[in-house]
Amino acid sequence: MKLSISTKLFIAVLASVLFVILSMGLATSWSFTRGFLGYLNEQALERMESVQPRMVSAWQREGSWDFLRHNPERWFQLMRPDAGDEPKRGDLKNPLPSDLTGALFRIALLDQDKKRVTGYPSIGDDALLRPIEVNGKTVGWLAVTPFQSVTEAGGERFQQYQLQTSLGMGVLSLLLAMLIAWWIVRTLLDPVKRVAAATHKLATGEYSNRVAVSSNDEVGQLARDFNQLAYTLERNEKMRREFMADVSHELRTPLSILRGELEAIEDGVRTLDHSSMKSLQGEVGMLSKLVDDLYELSLADVGALTYRKSQCDLNDLLQTSVAMYQERCKAAGLRVELRLPSCALLLEADAKRLQQLFGNLLENAVRYTDAGGMLLISASIEDEHILVSFMDSGPGVDPQQLPRLFERFYRGEASRNRASGGAGLGLAICHSIVLAHGGSLTADHSPLGGLWLSLRLPRKV
Repeated sequence: MKLSISTKLFIAVLASVLFVILSMGLATSWSFTRGFLGYLNEQALERMESVQPRMVSAWQREGSWDFLRHNPERWFQLMRPDAGDEPKRGDLKNPLPSDLTGALFRIALLDQDKKRVTGYPSIGDDALLRPIEVNGKTVGWLAVTPFQSVTEAGGERFQQYQLQTSLGMGVLSLLLAMLIAWWIVRTLLDPVKRVAAATHKLATGEYSNRVAVSSNDEVGQLARDFNQLAYTLERNEKMRREFMADVSHELRTPLSILRGELEAIEDGVRTLDHSSMKSLQGEVGMLSKLVDDLYELSLADVGALTYRKSQCDLNDLLQTSVAMYQERCKAAGLRVELRLPSCALLLEADAKRLQQLFGNLLENAVRYTDAGGMLLISASIEDEHILVSFMDSGPGVDPQQLPRLFERFYRGEASRNRASGGAGLGLAICHSIVLAHGGSLTADHSPLGGLWLSLRLPRKV
């Protein structure tokens, strides 16, 4: 039979309470028998040892024990602590611990044949004996009856009282255990059950399911973590769907153009000349670049992109990249200004990946900057990092769109989403390259009126 966690918890609490009750009962019984009764018997033995010299003196003075027979008054006078005086019966000014524990009334005097002379009448075989010797001859015995033997008459009643008390405490403890178990189930396990039920729904694909947070303890933290997990999965699922839709759209567009061009040539509407071949090659080139970008991003996701890092000079890489795009910038009517420090910017990095990074950033600027504008590229050393800035002139980017620029297939407003624009993967690739180098890439508004991309790379020379 499958037990719920509530039943298991109740059984555990109940078993713990029963174990504690039994342990306390056994400990109390052992303590009473071994501790308290033992203490009472030790007090009786100490009283006997203190009385023993007085009994020797009394025998030497009287010559026998006859003076004590049927004379309890004289017996108690000898048993009193002050042997030299004549203590008064019932004097309680300075009682000894043995008097308080009743040791005086459990001691008896036996003759040399161990027959009772006076004192406690019910001397049994378990009595503790101490000899009274005069001139090396045993003339009598002092005997004390153990406390447990004295109390045997009331033991049954005491045992019944203890049993009733233990049962009452046991019932009260069980009720308290049930109350605690109910409180734990209601306060702690109910939220856990809700999280478990929500997890089951989450496993079936219901990513919109959330759990109410009712406390600030560990259970509440569990509910908050579950909600964050559900939100992340819901967002990832939404991004996956959008990604698949964007990929199909980006692939469909060049394929449709290619199909239309080929059908026009096949029907004789368009001749296969240099112009049509150039158009076809352009569409194939866009399609090939899109596939290459998707492949590179997929490798970055699984960590399969290879980076061969070595010491390189960032100044050389920036100058080479700008030189490669100089003609395109002139054709687009853009002025490029490069501001580099006089000292070398050395760092440990993959030179080819950084050139790919700078190429994508330059491509982004050329595509989305109005003619007649400018592109300012600067580099500097900041503590243990190298800071590279790409600033372009208008048009700008809406503040709400800045955090999304590095998302895949995301492109800004229409002014920056031209037909000449790419598939929206360039900045995503740049972001993955920067992360692989342990740096950061952020977007902000440019003082020139366009976009400001800040690249921060660790030196690690």
